[in-house]
Amino acid sequence: MRTYLALIAGASLALLASPVLVQPVAAQQGAYPNHPVRVVVSVPAGGGVDTVTRIFSEQLRQRWGQPVVIENRAGAGGNIGTEFVFNSPPDGYTLLASQPSPITINKVLYSKLNYDPEKLQTVAIMSEFPNVLLVRPGFPAKTAKEFIAYAKEHAGKLNYASQGIGTTSHLTAELFATKAGLKFVHVPYKGTAPALNDIIADHVDFIFMELSSAIRLHQGGKARILAVATKQRVSALPDIPTLEELGVKGVESSTWNAISAPPGTPKAIVDKINADVTAAQKSPEVIEHFKKLNVDVKPRTPAEAAAFVKEETERWTAVVREAGVKPH
Repeated sequence: MRTYLALIAGASLALLASPVLVQPVAAQQGAYPNHPVRVVVSVPAGGGVDTVTRIFSEQLRQRWGQPVVIENRAGAGGNIGTEFVFNSPPDGYTLLASQPSPITINKVLYSKLNYDPEKLQTVAIMSEFPNVLLVRPGFPAKTAKEFIAYAKEHAGKLNYASQGIGTTSHLTAELFATKAGLKFVHVPYKGTAPALNDIIADHVDFIFMELSSAIRLHQGGKARILAVATKQRVSALPDIPTLEELGVKGVESSTWNAISAPPGTPKAIVDKINADVTAAQKSPEVIEHFKKLNVDVKPRTPAEAAAFVKEETERWTAVVREAGVKPH
């Protein structure tokens, strides 16, 4: 009996040590993703980043066969959500969906950050939105040319909304003011929705806003688009001039949305997420969604996305310094 038990025990140990059995277990443990993925959105629900992220989360859910849970952690120009992801385990199960500011120029706008944006891993750029000059419904000027003239006559008296300090809407307005020789008062909000609510209610004069959010208000008569911050006129608004046409040179701006991962996230996981985001960008469903939202898509590899983020960081850092925006 003892000999029999010894043989059984020996056989069991041999099977446990066998690579034939161990490899499938290791492969199963290493498969990504094998449980729900959390995507932390650095803005409140309802804005451009949130909308785009929810479109992609559904696409990724279908591809991965796992829930993709959206969690909005807004505040401090995107720093709250970004810090949370930065300090999360680098395993691909907690990702960041953000506007540009927390991963680019917040490091020069805030005297202290509890994360290093340069150490975040850029995974993908989900989408890009051209920015437009949107004024409240009761604003006296009816054209962009009239707006500039009115702003000069009322220097320092007009106010503009932004999605928060350091956001693209904030820095675009500062860039516009610098290039056009104008002075405005900045009124920062915690995201797109509250800022637009006050535009609609005539509480603030104007905002530089992504086209997808602004065009519905423009078409519905709740606010008015006077100019676009693009090189050429946009097809959805053929009668709206560019700022370049109006003599304000060098004001070109778009809002983009990125997916980032904590420092140290394995390259294989970053590549996997990027490949699936790229596949989603090319899917008929996303193409149709983005067509309705007037959103641009340019698939990029992780390396290309990281290079793009670096270029944007350098460009907007120069704007911050030229405009004299002080850190806080």
